[in-house]
Amino acid sequence: MSPSPPGRAIGSLPISCVVITRDAGVRLAATLESAGACAERLVLDSGSTDATVAIARERGARVEHQPFLGFGLQKRRAVELATHDWILSLDADEALDDEASRGLASLDLSDPRRCFAWRRRTFIGAKEMRHGPWGHERVLRLFNRTASGFTDHRVHERVDGATAPKLAPGSILHHSFNGCADVIVRSARYSGPKAAILRDKGETSPAWMLPIRGLAAFTKSYCLQGGWRDGAAGFIVALSRVIDSTLPRAIVSVDPPPSPSPPADRPGAPPPR
Repeated sequence: MSPSPPGRAIGSLPISCVVITRDAGVRLAATLESAGACAERLVLDSGSTDATVAIARERGARVEHQPFLGFGLQKRRAVELATHDWILSLDADEALDDEASRGLASLDLSDPRRCFAWRRRTFIGAKEMRHGPWGHERVLRLFNRTASGFTDHRVHERVDGATAPKLAPGSILHHSFNGCADVIVRSARYSGPKAAILRDKGETSPAWMLPIRGLAAFTKSYCLQGGWRDGAAGFIVALSRVIDSTLPRAIVSVDPPPSPSPPADRPGAPPPR
């Protein structure tokens, strides 16, 4: 366990903010500083080669290490290592805005079955996506680990809350994409892990269904959810939804199953988030 640097202010709220990382130094400082009201900030790193660990320690975070297990299991491990039962989970490219940071102190944490969500505002570069599938996101991020917890999904993990989440004041700012090309690259990168999940479930799709799935995904994102209002960026997001809905299923149909996983003690790494 890494002690907090001398002189670093530690919040008083009985909440552990947990963040999983690998080479997340670009935005990690903002993430941790936005959770400064929490009594603990825990970074679970899986082999960073940049300044991630140093930045975490400079901001008063406790740093632990774990080879990457998949997003769901990695976050479960971070929750297990936390000191407090109340958990605030943030990704390393997210930060609470000022209203959300201040509002933490006003939340009623008397009932461990209670959980809280925030509106998440996603940006592509400097442009906020106000419409489409990201325009009205609500993400559950504060919960008590005695009653709620993460699923074990390798990608697109979520918190299974004991009750319907209450909407907390403020927003989570999500700066995950440097530009439009990054949106497409990220969708393609995740296609392999998603294909593995489909294989595990025994799900397959005939080739003739793929164009139909793609068209439905594009229509929902760009037309029904109003992605067209975000201009060219909304079009790019809709294209990424086409990739999400078709490429993993195409991989399952075309590629043979992968070789057995490497030994458990081999360091792993999450894709950038």
